Amino acid sequence: MISSRPPVLHCYTLANMARQRMGQHFLADAAWRERIVKVLSPAANESWIEIGAGHGEMTQLLAGAGRQVVAIEADERLYEDLQQKVSTHSRMWPGVRIVLGDVLTIDFHELLSGDFRVYGNLPYYITSPILHHLFHYARQIRSIHIVIQLEVAERIVARPGRREYGYLSAICQFYTNPEIVLRIPPGAFRPPPRVHSALVRMALPGDRASLNITEEKQFLEFIQGCFEQKRKTLRNNLRGLAGDKQIHQVIADCGLPPDARAEQLTLAQFACLFGRIG
Repeated sequence: MISSRPPVLHCYTLANMARQRMGQHFLADAAWRERIVKVLSPAANESWIEIGAGHGEMTQLLAGAGRQVVAIEADERLYEDLQQKVSTHSRMWPGVRIVLGDVLTIDFHELLSGDFRVYGNLPYYITSPILHHLFHYARQIRSIHIVIQLEVAERIVARPGRREYGYLSAICQFYTNPEIVLRIPPGAFRPPPRVHSALVRMALPGDRASLNITEEKQFLEFIQGCFEQKRKTLRNNLRGLAGDKQIHQVIADCGLPPDARAEQLTLAQFACLFGRIG
């Protein structure tokens, strides 16, 4: 009798091809997975959300010790394979729940009522939208650990005055304290990406806790506007909000030089400008 299901190797190949189309690469090296789990240091009885569960290698390492693990997978074939593993060998996957869906459309309040931690091996092309979505739930999230392209990681952790510093740096540092904790070579993945990767640890809260911004959405839109044309000074980028004379005075009141540019400003300085002109 000929099976209607393709052989396991073929299933893996198809799933792998689908994941490549989504910009994702499997963390195939067991030694690197162990190093990452050591950094995550999951404690007993915590709740975790995993973004991009794949074949469940990291999912299984997170499971146990009374932890609740919600593993999100967007690829239907991978979801079905992982769901079957969990259903068939439930003792090996304690506390694991598999969710099929696009992380950008998922309401995390519906998945978990209390606080939680996040781990994700993110598709490189969609890192920023995923982080923006996660920050909507910042009051519930204790930490975020993400495996991403090294170049993007360097932008996230860049400080004012660095070439890489931009709006992504600012929003991530508003909500979190990010740091690169591991640099991961292409050979750790299957298929190997053409770029190096990094594990970024993002502890919450970030500067948001000390800035006392009540209108967060407007504040972040204000910062985004300041970065809109990086080659221009703040005076030029802020002209749509006030007259030149007022902008000049506000910049001086915040202790900034007249030719200051957005990439030179700390979040506290952005808050000063926003409070006077935003």
